[in-house]
Amino acid sequence: MPPVILTYIRAMDAISRLFGHIASVLVLATCLICAGNATARYAFHGGSGWWSDIQWYLFAATVFFGAPVLVTLNEHVRVDVLYGSRSGKTKAVIDLLGFVLFYMPLCGVMVWTSITFVHDAYVQHEVSNNAADLLRWPVKALIPVGFGLLILQGVAEILKRVGFLRGSYAMDTHYERPLQ
Repeated sequence: MPPVILTYIRAMDAISRLFGHIASVLVLATCLICAGNATARYAFHGGSGWWSDIQWYLFAATVFFGAPVLVTLNEHVRVDVLYGSRSGKTKAVIDLLGFVLFYMPLCGVMVWTSITFVHDAYVQHEVSNNAADLLRWPVKALIPVGFGLLILQGVAEILKRVGFLRGSYAMDTHYERPLQ
């Protein structure tokens, strides 16, 4: 496999791991804010719409930043009936077809259609319905950013599968079926 492709794969895996780490920190922050908001609301009859908005902003960032690392770790959703007990090469072919036919087109459509969504929120200075009046465009911008990260990681995953099928990339094809 050409060094430039290996460099891209390693770089994207590292970027996805970095965003996965950020997502894990955001989970903790979301939990702390949620607990603080609930405590303020029920113990002190306080609380704020700002806290509620920040919770779902952070949750959105957690989802969009955490998704690419799941792809990197081979923990993404798939149909076990077609995948679980197959050979490494068959798994790579199934993954490759899934990435090319479904994953990449869906991510591309999501980026394309969400740009107008974000642009409109920015131009209209859309704010939260809560008293905090937090701007909505930053959280909406997570949609094209998150799906853009998924596209970049998807390219790396496609390159991994092609390299594996050609015998020029060593890839772990182990798949552990999720508990039902």
